[in-house]
Amino acid sequence: MTAPTYEAMLAAGDEAAGEAVRVERRGDRAVVTLAEPERLNALSAPLVVQLKAALTELAADRDLRAIVLTGEDPGFSAGGDLRMMRQAVERLADSADEAGTTDVWRWIRYEFGAIVRLIARTDKAFVAAVNGPAAGVGLAFALTCDLTLASERARIVPAFGRLGLIPEVGTSWALTRRLGYQGAFAFYAGGRHLDAAEARALGLVHEVVAHDDLLAAADAWCNRIAALPPHALAMAKPLLRAAADATWDGALALEEFAEPSCFTTRAFADAVRAMSAA
Repeated sequence: MTAPTYEAMLAAGDEAAGEAVRVERRGDRAVVTLAEPERLNALSAPLVVQLKAALTELAADRDLRAIVLTGEDPGFSAGGDLRMMRQAVERLADSADEAGTTDVWRWIRYEFGAIVRLIARTDKAFVAAVNGPAAGVGLAFALTCDLTLASERARIVPAFGRLGLIPEVGTSWALTRRLGYQGAFAFYAGGRHLDAAEARALGLVHEVVAHDDLLAAADAWCNRIAALPPHALAMAKPLLRAAADATWDGALALEEFAEPSCFTTRAFADAVRAMSAA
């Protein structure tokens, strides 16, 4: 009996030759590049397996403060791998298949979902540097990051609807908070590609820069992040993410409990003394 789809995809990812993801460490930051440009960095099994492993390792590195996620030109990520989707459709049509949609669910939850949960939950800051088209789950990765920067060549591609899919891997959450319900629905149903300037105007990206300046802009944000006291970043990121779903009273209470701890740090005391002496 053939291996289940999920297990087969994991095996394909583990056994693949070649580097689908590149990692470059630069002191207190790292640049992670999706590196299958001939396929616009579609999320193949090797790329996903390597990306999850790389981010897991980087998240555990205490010396890192920020992680930049980008793609090798000409694209950020075309999203899901159509070959894998076709294989899943064929498997689901096989009367001998026993796992059904639960096998697809495992890939979505344990691979795609694990990556966005890691981005959101690690105390390190994630900066997406969107260098070209970002679609599907690739777009979900970018929108999950703490900051999303775009080059002038970036394109935001709502590919879900034309494939008969829904916004996935956290995209529905990100879109409704940035665009509101009707804006998110129009983005999904309209299926229109957005250029970088329009994406910024809508709040889907934070900053648009010249293409050749994209990684420098991401590095500048890493400098700003590195200038924060370590405890400030580690405490502010989960606070701000929790506040997105909290009531005003709930967010206020979270801040009230967290702030006194900051008063006990040397970084705060030194900053107060320096400002008092100015």
